[in-house]
Amino acid sequence: MEKKPLFEASYDITGVEEFGSSFQALLQGKLEIPKEGFRANVSFKGVISGPEIEGTAKGVDYLYTRADGCNQLNVKVTITTKDGKNISFAADGVSTPQPDGTFKLAENVTLFSSHPEYAHLNQLQVWGIGTVKGIKIDLKFYSAT
Repeated sequence: MEKKPLFEASYDITGVEEFGSSFQALLQGKLEIPKEGFRANVSFKGVISGPEIEGTAKGVDYLYTRADGCNQLNVKVTITTKDGKNISFAADGVSTPQPDGTFKLAENVTLFSSHPEYAHLNQLQVWGIGTVKGIKIDLKFYSAT
């Protein structure tokens, strides 16, 4: 299956709500994951660029880390295009820690907009692939349909 590039995202983590364990310790590989797992709401904002969408984005990942160290993603984002239109972005997926301290990301994304110039995005199944290193999140998004 051919993947069509749609856009790239470069985010900075802007805040974290923790629920009993340290997110910083998780990022540094120093957190012993509790048997019930780890939860954090991770806020971020950044820039979207590409052939389909240009603009800014802000959102939250309602992150759950399983006891085996794999992170389950539940991401909600508002993309604001350069022409001032909003696009809703929702994703689930996983991130996995790597030996070099980064996390590999894989997301399954849907987009929504009622604006005529962006409504075609509603019909796409989108995949996102990227990394997290420290407070930087970088992703590339492709149409799978």
